[in-house]
Amino acid sequence: MAELVILIGLPGAGKTTFYREHFAATHVHVSKDLWPNATGRDARQRHAIDDALAAGSSVVVDNTNPSAADRAPLIALARARNARVIGYFFDVPTRAAVARNAGRSGKEKVPNVAIFTIAKRLQPPTVADGYDELFRVEIDEDRALKISPLSA
Repeated sequence: MAELVILIGLPGAGKTTFYREHFAATHVHVSKDLWPNATGRDARQRHAIDDALAAGSSVVVDNTNPSAADRAPLIALARARNARVIGYFFDVPTRAAVARNAGRSGKEKVPNVAIFTIAKRLQPPTVADGYDELFRVEIDEDRALKISPLSA
């Protein structure tokens, strides 16, 4: 059964690194960052997800996905394709995201204002949103990402 994995968190929280380390070999990577100048990025993203799920492939959506309203259409799309829905909430303090972002360069680095703007909108996911499984990802003292189940 295909699955849709939704990464949720601030810019600079480690979502793309997490994708590369845990899912790159098995899941299609879908991110609006892949189409930075395209118009209709939401529609393009939904189309890419639907195509992959229709083909039986599992997908990781690597965006900030800050609110339940942002995530709801993705969950509905997965359900329409009978895919499992798994969420990873990057519970990373704003200061840690800013610090990680400071180590970036070029197009990977985002303006700090983007981090603070998303932080204001960020809502933790809940099982009631339609997930089959939820996990919390935190940064430990060594800057490594630690995964644990997210209770409802």
